[in-house]
Amino acid sequence: MITYPTLVKPATIGVTASSSGVPTELHDILKLACHRMNEKGFKTVCGETVWTQHKAKSASALVRADEFNTMMKDDNIHMIVPPLGGELLLEMIEYVDFENIREKWVLGYSDVSVLLLAITLKTGMATAHGPNLMELRGEFEDDTTRNWQSVLATKRGETVTQYASEKYQAKWQHHDSSSCVFHLTEPTHWRTVCSNNFHKIQGRLLGGCIDIIRHLIGTPYGDMKNFQQQFIKGDKVIWYLENCELRTTDLRVSLVQMTLAGWFDQCAGIMFGRSYANTAVEQYTVEDVYEELANELQIPIFYDLDFGHVPPQMTLINGAFAEVEVQGGKGSIVQRFV
Repeated sequence: MITYPTLVKPATIGVTASSSGVPTELHDILKLACHRMNEKGFKTVCGETVWTQHKAKSASALVRADEFNTMMKDDNIHMIVPPLGGELLLEMIEYVDFENIREKWVLGYSDVSVLLLAITLKTGMATAHGPNLMELRGEFEDDTTRNWQSVLATKRGETVTQYASEKYQAKWQHHDSSSCVFHLTEPTHWRTVCSNNFHKIQGRLLGGCIDIIRHLIGTPYGDMKNFQQQFIKGDKVIWYLENCELRTTDLRVSLVQMTLAGWFDQCAGIMFGRSYANTAVEQYTVEDVYEELANELQIPIFYDLDFGHVPPQMTLINGAFAEVEVQGGKGSIVQRFV
């Protein structure tokens, strides 16, 4: 059975940098993000790792893990969110105290998704793939981004629905001082690779940034077989995957590795988020990758969906039972906390 935390206000958010910390020149932006959380009715408690960044990480693996474990055990902290992603979270995974994971949301994406997936696979506690704290600093939020609160407030037995965005952001504008973090200009179009005009799938959500979660394969933190037997009792899985920096050929090889490792056994379908990295290699396109995967696994593939490094993104719950429908370039994701 999947365990679902519930976000209830007033709540205290623990901010810890399990991957990258915030460099000095961005401290004011972090403070603004904390201020926005306060305006929304939350209290924020920032750990020491948040304020430091040296050699591609906030602190040593042991220090990062200790701060995360401390916040997880602290009953006065109700939710844990990183300031941003990074590249070296995997270093700390062996020091995470999985035996003492409490019933509280951990929210984030990018490098943080490896921690989210490991927690769900090892403990059966649902985790939330959605915006990092620095992306919640705007005075105004688009409809897709702001759903993180309603999703995390959903109780066991309840259902929450999210719809395709109207537009997405073509490029990052980190130094834009407008009251909105994202600048959505390009029409959103969800796409499919399906046989028999099949546009709807059902199953348990699992996923994250494929660049990093693929490294859980073959480790004690990526035991898909045990997760399926112990926590979801044979339910099929819907994988959601987003590519941050992999070349198209690297993406293909990573998907082959996941297939060989059995991660796509009992898979109802795969969703891919939008990506800036999806450029062709010798005329080999990401669409070729999707078509090959659909043919090999005989499952629907949905792509260019609203999650990952091309905003805005939905909040997706690892472990939740989902119904995903895509048709005519639009779609919806219904998540049931059962």
